[in-house]
This record gives sequence, structure tokens and C-alpha cells, in this order.
Amino acid sequence: MDESNPLFEYGHQFSKFLGKGMSDNWSQVRLASSVATRTFLMAFPKEHSREVFFPELLPKMCLNRYYLADGVRLYSQETWRLVSGSNGRFLVEKYIKDVVNFYIEQTQANNHAVREASCSCIAELASKISRDAVLPYLDQLLETLLVCFEDDSWPVRDAACLASGNLVLCFPEECKSSTEKLLTLFFMNLEDNIVSVRQGGAAALANAVKAYGEQILDVVVAKIQTGLGAVENQPSESEKYGNLEKGPAKFGVVKRLRDNDIDLHTNQTMYSCGSLAPKMGRGRLGGCLDRTFRRPPQPWELTDGCVFLMSELAMVPIAVSQIASLLPTLVESCTKRHYTHHLTLLETVCKQLPVIAKGVGKKLFKPLMEQFFEPIFYALTCEIALTSTAASECLSELCKIFGNNIMRGRIEQWNPNFLNLFDANVITTSSF
Repeated sequence: MDESNPLFEYGHQFSKFLGKGMSDNWSQVRLASSVATRTFLMAFPKEHSREVFFPELLPKMCLNRYYLADGVRLYSQETWRLVSGSNGRFLVEKYIKDVVNFYIEQTQANNHAVREASCSCIAELASKISRDAVLPYLDQLLETLLVCFEDDSWPVRDAACLASGNLVLCFPEECKSSTEKLLTLFFMNLEDNIVSVRQGGAAALANAVKAYGEQILDVVVAKIQTGLGAVENQPSESEKYGNLEKGPAKFGVVKRLRDNDIDLHTNQTMYSCGSLAPKMGRGRLGGCLDRTFRRPPQPWELTDGCVFLMSELAMVPIAVSQIASLLPTLVESCTKRHYTHHLTLLETVCKQLPVIAKGVGKKLFKPLMEQFFEPIFYALTCEIALTSTAASECLSELCKIFGNNIMRGRIEQWNPNFLNLFDANVITTSSF
């Protein structure tokens, strides 16, 4: 291609507007700009020719690989493969300053989906890009994530939590000064109203334990001990829809005050259909514990989060013995059934119990196995399909770990009346 070609002459102008399009609030505009960007870059036959435009385009292409809309995300992933080949990491490291600045800028976007994607991209920087390349920007990235913990949108809080856990795991010494603040935020997510946020909090805490070991293990285990007992204080009527005007940050229930004020609907920024961007603001000035759009956590939600945390820590060698010592307390939590959502907690226990059993090992789990049979069979015979299915799969997974004959013998020893139910369950699940 001759340098007199208009693509060379006007290329930087093109790339500037393509970059704006790939950062637009509307998914349709992002997709159209992504299509145009691929066509633009692939029009240059030589790689060094297109690289001139990478400082402007590369960060946008990189972020859109994690964008919420499937069309934008999948198309951007394919474009990334076509443009970077096997040199993706090298290119990100080469243009790391542009990439980091764009990620941080996008965490301040009005669109919650963009903020979520930015946090996911920061997590990727920590886990996939060389330590030396990321280290100069670590403080900026960590501070950015701390702000995102305050977000009204739960997927953003979840992504920020996971990204922070990645930073702690990859840069333990550098993050040490922020450990206390991060642990507070991780524990806050562990009792969040949203189950996936609780899972993310558990994963982040497990990464912190891997990074700091005995220094924080006792604190985390003490939190689990307290959390498992919290369900005893759960009111009989679990709050599900409390205070919807400023209620939990769930899609479809966050309601903006003063809905009928015409000024709120005139000359405002437009967003993709289904976006909650105008309703869900980014980090607030009230600090990390601001819960303006979240109801107070229920005690059973903390217990539920602690079950996820036990599952994560069971796979961390340094924590195995302490997790095994908490199993009787977990059984006790399963016997509390005076509240509405006890079957939801049992569903979590049934899903995570095989993971815990595999993590702590047969030697530590076998002596306590029979204590879990009553909660499992109670869940198996309940009318809630999700809980019943989780209990059925739990029995099947335990059979894979300990063997059908051992499981059958233990159940017969515990209560022969449940043998027929066990046999029917094993036959049914093994046939698929």
C-alpha cells in the first residue's frame, strides 16, 4: 500500500473517531465501530503499518473483549485474534500506559456495563501481563478498584472484588498496606444481597489467604465461625423486597426517586435498551461502606457466603485443617429452619459440600459425613426443585468421591429408611 493512500493521510483522524465509537454508550454503535475498526486495520497489509494506530485503538479493542453485549464481545475477541495473533500480551505490555489510562477512564463511565468490563480487564492485567509491566501502575489500579467497590451496580462490585483479589494474589507485598481496607470490603461482599457477589467475595478472600497465609487466616476463620452462627439470629420472615425505592442493586428493581420529574427525562444521555446506567451510579462520595442502594444484609446471607468461603479455602492447603474443624458448626447451621430462605442456604450447602469434602480429604471428612445426611435428604425431599436437584447431585458427587458401596453402607447405618431414596437417586443420576 502506497503512503499516498488516504488511509495513511487521514488514518489518525479515522482512528480517533473509531476509538470514540468503540467507547460509546450504545452497544450498536460499539459494534458498528468495531466492524469498521477491523476493516480499517486489516486494510494495511503489513503489521508495522497498522501499529501506528494502536495507541488509540488497542485499549478499546482490548476492553470490548469483556463487554456485556454478546455481539460486541465476541466480535472484539475475534478481531483481537486477527490483529494481534499470538502477540497479544506483548502488545498490551508495549502500550501498557495507554491501556491502563483507558481502563481507569472507563471505570468512571456512566454505563454500568462499561465499568464492569473495565474491572474485568484490570483483573486480566494482574493475572496475565508481566509483573514488571503492571507494577508502575499498581497504586492507580488498586485505588480505582476501591472506588468501584462503592458502585450501585452489583456486577461492578463483583468484578471489582475479583480484580482486587487478583491484585493481592499477584502483588502481595505491594498491596500489604491496603490489606485491612481490602479485607473489610471482601467481608462486605461476602454478605451481599446477591449470591454471585457473595461467591466473588469468597474467591477474593481465598486469594488473600493464599497471599498472606497465617497472617490473616485466623481472622478469616473467625469470620466464618461467626458467620455460620449468624443464621440463628435470622428473623422468621427473610426480607426479600425491602425498601425498593432505594432497594438492593438488582436489575429491574432499582427505582429512581422522583420518577415523574420531567427534567429527569429531557436532554439526557441516551443508553442501549435494557441498560440501567441512568439508574445505577458509580462510586459514591460516602465512602466504601455506602449502602444507599442496598438493603442491610440478612444474617442467613452471611452464613451462605461463609459456605462459599469454606469451599474456596478447602482447596488451600494451609487452611484445610481449620475448615475441617468448622464442619460440625456448618451442620448446626443446616438445622436452623425457622426462616423463609433456609432452603436457599441448603441448596448452597449441597452444591459446595462435595467440593469441601474433596478439598479436606477423605480422612478428615469421613468421620463427619453421617452428620450431613439429614440436611441432604431433607433438601432432597423438599418441594423446591433447585434445592432438591442440588441435593441429588450432592449425593452423586459424594458417591464419586467415596464410592457407592461406602455411601450406601453409611446411610444404612444412619437410617435404613432412606436407602430406597438413595438407591433411586443413584440409579437415576447414573443413567444420564
